[in-house]
Amino acid sequence: MPITLTPEQEAWIKARVEAGDFASIEEAVRRLIDDSIAELSRTGEDEMAWAKPYVGEARGDIARGDVITLEEHRARNAARLAALKD
Repeated sequence: MPITLTPEQEAWIKARVEAGDFASIEEAVRRLIDDSIAELSRTGEDEMAWAKPYVGEARGDIARGDVITLEEHRARNAARLAALKD
C-alpha cells in the first residue's frame, strides 16, 4: 500500500533513522504505526472506564425502583433555576 508522507514527516523519520533510532525508514513507519494502533486501542478501551461504577450504581437504583420520570426531573431543574434567579 503506497503511503505519501508530508515533507515534515519524512524529514523527521529520516533524522531518526540517521540518529540510529530505527534501522530503516520502513521499520520506523511500521513501529510508529504499531505504537499508534496500540495507543488507540488502549485509549478506546479505558476511555469510559471511569463511568463503569456510575453505570453499576444507576442499575442498582433502577432495580430498587429509585427513579424519577423525565417530567419530575425537568420540574426539579426548573425549580432549582427559579431559586437561583431569586
